[in-house]
Amino acid sequence: MSKPEPNKGRVIGLQERPLGRTTLRTYRTKADIDDIIPNDRQPRLGPKEDEELQRQIDDNEGLFEPLLVEPHPEQSGKFRIIDGERRWTNSRVLVEQGKSQYRQIPIEVTDRTLSEEDRLRVWIYIHRQRKEWDAKEKEMVAYRLIQLVGRASAANMLGISFKELDKLTEVFELSERFRGLKDDAASLTWARELLGVSKKLLTPSVIDAVVDKVARKRITNSKDLRKLRSILPDPVANAHFMTRDGDLDSAMLRLRAVPQKKEKVGLVGDLDTVVESVKNVPWATLSELRKDPEFIKKIDEATNLLNSLRATLSS
Repeated sequence: MSKPEPNKGRVIGLQERPLGRTTLRTYRTKADIDDIIPNDRQPRLGPKEDEELQRQIDDNEGLFEPLLVEPHPEQSGKFRIIDGERRWTNSRVLVEQGKSQYRQIPIEVTDRTLSEEDRLRVWIYIHRQRKEWDAKEKEMVAYRLIQLVGRASAANMLGISFKELDKLTEVFELSERFRGLKDDAASLTWARELLGVSKKLLTPSVIDAVVDKVARKRITNSKDLRKLRSILPDPVANAHFMTRDGDLDSAMLRLRAVPQKKEKVGLVGDLDTVVESVKNVPWATLSELRKDPEFIKKIDEATNLLNSLRATLSS
């Protein structure tokens, strides 16, 4: 069966489309699905086929929103996707199922091929406006942008600090190690809980042990990872947890009892309370109290009483 001739469509008119710091001049038309090429440097990773999206396309008898594309820099007469790869992918699935009515794809075409930085900025801006960052996507995009354009440009494009960028990528990298969960996005929750443990305690071997125990269903609730904050500093509980059969609950049973401080009563206890209270008063508060005559009067009274007490004890 011969491939249909590309339908370049009729240019309806050029329009300006402001997208953050980039203003695009575009026109709308239609193109054959085979004349539209995905962008191999698109930030979004992971599977793009989605049965629910296919149903939506079928119910709407086509795409409601056109793909944003640019003239392909190397293939004449073809277009490269800026935004809309999931819509293109799932339209293609329908075409492969024999639904040829979806072969013609509505597109919005830029009047030029964008630089990589502009293309990425446009993609990020569109997804932010749609609020399409799903449970894991912001971390994934941060990780992918660093690979594509480097740390400085990635932070600039996302409008975040290096510290925030590093945290997103750290969470994403760790989340990728949690496999076999019912919900893929849940891996992010596990990663965040684990990274809530002190970095001094979170050694590579501890991370390996947690990932293994989650995979073997020895730990089934991500919030239970908070118990590691008590387990890891304790040598006995830590050693037990790190064994293959150790788990959080059995490790908690091995924690050493922390001796309770005997509470002081009477005058000695009262003095302890006063001393601790004075130690903890912020200097800004002391500056304000300096202007309070009643407070100064109480200080003088307390000083006289303490001096009398000291003289009595020394006699």
